[in-house]
Amino acid sequence: MQRGFEGQHSHRAILRHIAERVMLERGLEPTFAPAVAQELAGLGSLPPAVDRAGQDAAVRDLTALPWCSIDNDDSRDLDQLTVSDAGTGGDVTIRVAVADVDALVKDGSAIDAHARHNTTSVYTAAEIFPMLPERLSTDLTSLNPGQDRLAIVVEMVVAGDGTLRSSDVYRARVHNQAQLTYNGVAAWLTGPGPTPAAIGAVPGLEETLRAQDRIAQVLRQQRQLHGALRFETTRAKPVFEGDTLHELEEERPNRAKNLIEDFMIAANGTTARFLEAKRFPSIRRVVRTPKRWDRIVTLAKEHGFTLPETADPVALDAFLDHARAADPLRFADVSLAVIKLLGAGEYVAEQPGVEAPGHFGLAVKDYAHSTAPNRRYPDLITQRLLKAAIGGQAPPYAYDALQALASRCTQQEDAANKVERQVGKSAAALLLASRIGETFDALVTGASAKGTFARLLTVPAEGRVVRGFEGAEVGDRIRVQLSAVDVERGFIDLKRVDARPR
Repeated sequence: MQRGFEGQHSHRAILRHIAERVMLERGLEPTFAPAVAQELAGLGSLPPAVDRAGQDAAVRDLTALPWCSIDNDDSRDLDQLTVSDAGTGGDVTIRVAVADVDALVKDGSAIDAHARHNTTSVYTAAEIFPMLPERLSTDLTSLNPGQDRLAIVVEMVVAGDGTLRSSDVYRARVHNQAQLTYNGVAAWLTGPGPTPAAIGAVPGLEETLRAQDRIAQVLRQQRQLHGALRFETTRAKPVFEGDTLHELEEERPNRAKNLIEDFMIAANGTTARFLEAKRFPSIRRVVRTPKRWDRIVTLAKEHGFTLPETADPVALDAFLDHARAADPLRFADVSLAVIKLLGAGEYVAEQPGVEAPGHFGLAVKDYAHSTAPNRRYPDLITQRLLKAAIGGQAPPYAYDALQALASRCTQQEDAANKVERQVGKSAAALLLASRIGETFDALVTGASAKGTFARLLTVPAEGRVVRGFEGAEVGDRIRVQLSAVDVERGFIDLKRVDARPR
């Protein structure tokens, strides 16, 4: 039985309709106001790096370095570039260039008002609803290949053991020499993939990328020694053929994704400490010590592992290692359960000299989102603070204003996450709508008073077991039949058809 499935429309149109409806219900704006178009018309055709070339002595010229971007295959809003070079005694200098979005998106403008309202781009199975108009985020404020752009550069000198020797933050002009993809770079780094053509075309790029890969792994190991948690969750990416949803493809971590993640974590920490050293207030990204640690302890015990009574990230990561080795099939579900029990991340304002709660999951004390200003408003706020601090100016935001903005960003991020999950569930229901009556192997992922839920093992989708769920426990392998879907609401109903768990 199919409920809410409008067969006369394309799959993309159905999901776009659902996305727009849910965004409005959650207080997010799916479209830009007319005033935004008026401001865009007055921006001109050249980005600031070209328009003002050579006019600002405070902006360093780093366009000759072999910068590159590494992102998803279909990414068009390129927020950051990376480059590295070897120093003496095994030291490596890492530079992360972040697009200078503030150069065109001014506080108080209509464009900024939309960004401040939504506070984030919303990535749904139907389409991306960008925080900034695409003329900015994919063109004028994107670090596109072959183009000079203004950037904020976070420079870090890292020792061979992963410790930070020194750091700096400054403005610069950069030039993306190669637009690379996670999958292409990962296949090349780990083998047996070929060298991406863009790497071979840039002198020195292969060497700097291999150096980046090595130092990223050392940075990760250093964080893990302090208790950084290693999760593994699955994310279903919709694959369309034209406007028809063809499949849901599971996205997995890889070496190139890890490289960028490690560098962004390091840059975000450096940014937070830079603002603190300048006696500037800031917006920090925090994940507090978990209030539900007792439930995490119970979960670990169910998997044969003993955790201490007091929250300990090193011990928790050891449990995750144990769970991964003991049952790789269920590890993604264990990861998700721990993530939920840790609690959501949030944005908080911090005054200089007052210690922030820190980020429990990353095992770092100082952390401020700063590397994605085209798609996250907290990063744009941080960028404005950085530029003022670099220029010796007063902070552009009072502490009370930052408190209100931090709360708003947390609220809207939560709303955006709910929209993305809802549309993702609707996409799964839409994909399965033609398969009602088929049977699947599944893994029970939840069993409580709220219902029994199971994840299909051949399609990255989860549904509710509405019949035959009695006696099912989390972790049981069961056989289910797809009995109904509701695309509009994202419901997938399953009926258990085996006699007992296997």
